[in-house]
Amino acid sequence: MALIGPTGVGKTTTIAKLAAHYALVEKRRVGLLTLDTYRIAAVEQLRTYSEIMNLPLKVARNAGEVPGALEALGDRDLLLIDTAGRSQKNIVHVAELRALLGAVECETHLVLSASTRLRDLLQQVDRFGGPGVDRLLFSKLDETTTYGTLATVALETRIPVSYLTTGQKVPEDIEVADPDRLATLALTAAA
Repeated sequence: MALIGPTGVGKTTTIAKLAAHYALVEKRRVGLLTLDTYRIAAVEQLRTYSEIMNLPLKVARNAGEVPGALEALGDRDLLLIDTAGRSQKNIVHVAELRALLGAVECETHLVLSASTRLRDLLQQVDRFGGPGVDRLLFSKLDETTTYGTLATVALETRIPVSYLTTGQKVPEDIEVADPDRLATLALTAAA
């Protein structure tokens, strides 16, 4: 499972939440791979989480290092892949990210901030791959009071929503998304 998306949406923290859930609650053999060597301290942030949870972490600095990292994590039930945040406006960086992930057969989750405007969310889905995105993951629900855009994005793109994050606490602030929950959020905010 790879998390992709714009800068600052919480991909690395969400990876930690997912890793904690799958490793500690579901007792899965989780491995972590980071492709985010762009942001200062990104590797160290994920390394800290991996050490706390005693999970293996591999770093791939370029597409050539991905196969070796995947082989080293081959005994894992679940591989969680962190990627560098990219602006949807920078087509070159987004294309580089897609090429890097091309070496990995995995489900791709596009992480989107719940506090982003509808037009920008739709552009992010379009630019990050539209049909190449398997799931949407909405983060930062704790930073907004309007949720109707989330349901609109899911309906307009026809991409299922996997998870919702509701704060910064690891592992607590994440939940599986379902249509009833999205509808409740949208209707409650509208009231």
